[in-house]
Amino acid sequence: MFYFLAILSTVDLALSTTSVPRTLGIFWFEAHEITFGGCVAQMFLIHTFTGMEAEVLMAMAFDRYVAVCAPLQYTAILTSLVLVGIGSWIVIRPALFLLPLIYLIYRLPFCHACTIAHSYCEHMGIAKLSCGNIRINAIYGLFVVSLFLLNLVLIATSYVHILRAVFHLPSQDARGKALSTSGSHLAVLCVFYIPSVFSFLTHRFGHNVPHYVHILVANLYLVIPPVLNPIIYGVRTKQIRE
Repeated sequence: MFYFLAILSTVDLALSTTSVPRTLGIFWFEAHEITFGGCVAQMFLIHTFTGMEAEVLMAMAFDRYVAVCAPLQYTAILTSLVLVGIGSWIVIRPALFLLPLIYLIYRLPFCHACTIAHSYCEHMGIAKLSCGNIRINAIYGLFVVSLFLLNLVLIATSYVHILRAVFHLPSQDARGKALSTSGSHLAVLCVFYIPSVFSFLTHRFGHNVPHYVHILVANLYLVIPPVLNPIIYGVRTKQIRE
């Protein structure tokens, strides 16, 4: 669990670094301009680190599943080699699936002055500024989001098994400890997934959602999880609290 927390904190720092300084520059120094290359780079990094965070949360759900449902086999299943494999998966999978976004954006024609109505660059926000056909961008974007949502389905499945196992524990103390640790993880999941999924789907289907609401939520999913993760885990995890 602590290895995964270390990865989560690193991803949170990276995600904040790619988005917050530019946002503060807009509010503090009226720095509204960004080069096209810089915008595409920020898009790739933000989406990649968001994907990494989703992968970390799935890995943590697997960790909780093994700890609660197969505690005697925990060290046999989560060996050092397995942890290295999971860590590599967390880093490589999002980067591989999001690399095509760079090509998909660069292939689009942009015919006029471009103003993106967000404090950071994201794929569909840039694509909608194009005067060309963005159908492929939209389809590939939905494909990536579907992988993102598949993680959520796998996490939900693992928690069904976890809760079933927890409520069959004979000891009330053991039940409370398992629920406490799992509760921290579920809180982080809600903080991360609800705003991010809302933002992704609003770009494609939320034509009636007020623009300021979309912008607010899109900023929340980049700022709130890195702020709350240390608080949630710091307060709920005895060793970190001590």
